[in-house]
Amino acid sequence: MEKWNQTSSDFILLGLFPPNRTGLLLLLLISFIFFLASLGNSTMIHLIRVDPRLHTPMYILLSQLSLMDLMYISTTVPKMMFNYFSGQKGISFLGCGFQSFFFLTMAGAEGLLLSSMAYDRYVAICHPLHYPIRMSKRVCVNMIIGSWILGSTNSLAHTFYVLHIPYCRSRVIDHFFCDVPAMLPLACMDTWVYEYLVFVSTSLFLLVPFLGVTASYGRVLFVVYHMRSKEGRKKAFTTCSTHLTVVTFYYAPFVYTYLRPRNLRTPQEDKNLAVFYTILTPMLNPIIYSLRNKEVLGAMTRVFPIFSSKKK
Repeated sequence: MEKWNQTSSDFILLGLFPPNRTGLLLLLLISFIFFLASLGNSTMIHLIRVDPRLHTPMYILLSQLSLMDLMYISTTVPKMMFNYFSGQKGISFLGCGFQSFFFLTMAGAEGLLLSSMAYDRYVAICHPLHYPIRMSKRVCVNMIIGSWILGSTNSLAHTFYVLHIPYCRSRVIDHFFCDVPAMLPLACMDTWVYEYLVFVSTSLFLLVPFLGVTASYGRVLFVVYHMRSKEGRKKAFTTCSTHLTVVTFYYAPFVYTYLRPRNLRTPQEDKNLAVFYTILTPMLNPIIYSLRNKEVLGAMTRVFPIFSSKKK
């Protein structure tokens, strides 16, 4: 191992599961989740693209969420599956950089996009008369572009740093993908300044949006509670609870992982928490938004006639 460390610039990923029968069963479960997430998010993107009734800011933002989730889970799971089944654990220096870049881009962009979706519902429910102006298609597109640009810019800075710090210890990463906090302990320099920047970045891209989303839905629920129409109240409450479920599954484990000091974290705990925001959330998003949304279910019957025939 020492010889490999001195002659290679590649990294080794220890993975998520042990190479035994239990690990194999768990990986097969992850593979099935990956299939569901890919199918569900691809279907959502297709439905919103081809059905004119879904060409509204709410669903345009939702299609971007599905695209980010699709890229999100594709960044980590395929490599983990390949390494497990092939018996290999290596990842090239460049491959680790690309994986880190795309993962951080999706993490930051999705955090901002979820706050945009919360703002969309806030305006729709609390200021319905101003909705066409405050959430025009131009505003919606600007929100999407801003999320991608800010997410990728932040990611590029972190990836550039983590690939240029000297690694004089083992290049074994105790994780199932190239996660920046898991790579910092391998550095042979003091990284406390960078860890502080990670704290600031996490606060700006995750904690602040999370607090904003919570405040928005708090106001929305207050307005919903005082609605006179029972049908409108039920629909609005369903929408809010759906969004809050997604937000909780995404933000909570992410913020808890990245805002804790290094001495309070363990590699196994970090890996377990990462499963929520890298694997489970991309699968749950399309399921939650489709099963609890009449417009999406209606689009499925229009776009896929097989569902319409079964309904009849």
